[in-house]
Amino acid sequence: MPVLATYARVYVDDLDTALPTFQALTGTEPELRFAYRGVELAAVGAYLLVAGTAEELAPFREVQATTVVQGLDEILELVADEGGRILDGPNEVPTGRNLTVLHPGGAVIEYVAFDAAKVPVRPLP
Repeated sequence: MPVLATYARVYVDDLDTALPTFQALTGTEPELRFAYRGVELAAVGAYLLVAGTAEELAPFREVQATTVVQGLDEILELVADEGGRILDGPNEVPTGRNLTVLHPGGAVIEYVAFDAAKVPVRPLP
């Protein structure tokens, strides 16, 4: 189950205001930008910016990172084997499919399997 990329989640109140700083930090343009469940998201470098009001961000804040994987089946098996719990999903999302997992020990990770027709699948530099 190779991990293709992991994005550190950064919660911001305005995406357009936050993006220039993260573009300067990473020296890259956003690879992805889309809306989902009332928030706006952009991937820039190793960051996933999640923007919205405090109310809009509340359901997302417990997620500590977003990890891109080849497929979700192996993650579902891992959760079953290791005693984790699926908190949300699998869902169809603008970039493919995702699910959110509470792992033993308390880590909350979103896993995403990109749909190559929607977004190019490549590891981060």
